[in-house]
Amino acid sequence: MPRANCASSPFRSANPARRGHCEVQRWQAVLEAILIAGPTASGKSTAALALAERLGGTIINADSMQVYRELQVLTARPSAAEMETAPHRLYGTVPGRDAYSVGRWVGDAAAAIEDARERGQVPILVGGTGLYFMAMLQGLSPVPEIPEDIRRHWRERAATAAGTDLHAVLSARDPVMAVRLSPTDTQRLVRALEVIDATDVSLADWQETAGTPVLNDEAVLKMLVAPERETIYTAIDGRFEHMLQAGALAEVEALAGLELDPGLPVMRALGVSELRSYLSGAMSLEEAATKAKTASRRYAKRQMTWARRFMADWTWVPSGEAAAASVQID
Repeated sequence: MPRANCASSPFRSANPARRGHCEVQRWQAVLEAILIAGPTASGKSTAALALAERLGGTIINADSMQVYRELQVLTARPSAAEMETAPHRLYGTVPGRDAYSVGRWVGDAAAAIEDARERGQVPILVGGTGLYFMAMLQGLSPVPEIPEDIRRHWRERAATAAGTDLHAVLSARDPVMAVRLSPTDTQRLVRALEVIDATDVSLADWQETAGTPVLNDEAVLKMLVAPERETIYTAIDGRFEHMLQAGALAEVEALAGLELDPGLPVMRALGVSELRSYLSGAMSLEEAATKAKTASRRYAKRQMTWARRFMADWTWVPSGEAAAASVQID
């Protein structure tokens, strides 16, 4: 397990009662941030909160759904009590009508990291969106911002057209990207069509142009919380039941009342479509809950597939508690 102590690194709590003899300047010179990734319901938020309390840290959201204002319960955002325990940034700051992008997140997260460091706090990035971490460490391809009218056009087209139709359009406009994408991958087809439509340049060409990393890969502590599969599945089931008791239905009902574009990211959050089906009378609550739990399990599986492919060099730990304990202060 990675260890941090005054002989080799970093940490000094912002709370004088907890401080060791390491100076702020030392950890800032050695460590830029702590990154904690992992699948949904893995316990990564527990690790982040424990470390933030102990080290004097700021927790920065790296989850693409927890940014949305309307979904506190269903995205398992930190509670009000937890957010009072340590500074939290980028949680519930974006209205659901916005299609928040990885590019916007990188800019917002970079500002939050800089602010935390200026305050002498350890930036702790935590979330399950692997692409966010990749963009932070490797840079983001500099695709220009897509005009909203073009984005709306392709979202509306995707809502009524079959994936094969979108793929055919892409094949005619951008054959390089069409070869890379499956006709069933609607989200990426729409993205490729947006880019070629707005810029006349293939997304493949944009992706070959490397961006500038925000963090130095050699100056961060990277941990992936990866419990056993059955442990994650049990946690997912229990958490969804808790969400129902905590007001998830009312949250989804309020979201539906906004009549947002169904293609917006907030409308694809885990559990939204299933609970909307229940509220419309299309299925029972038991059936909706079962389907939502299944969707969450599948999502966790995809997250772990991403991690095995792109996060093999991270330190893998079996639980949030183990992640927090792996960072020691003498």
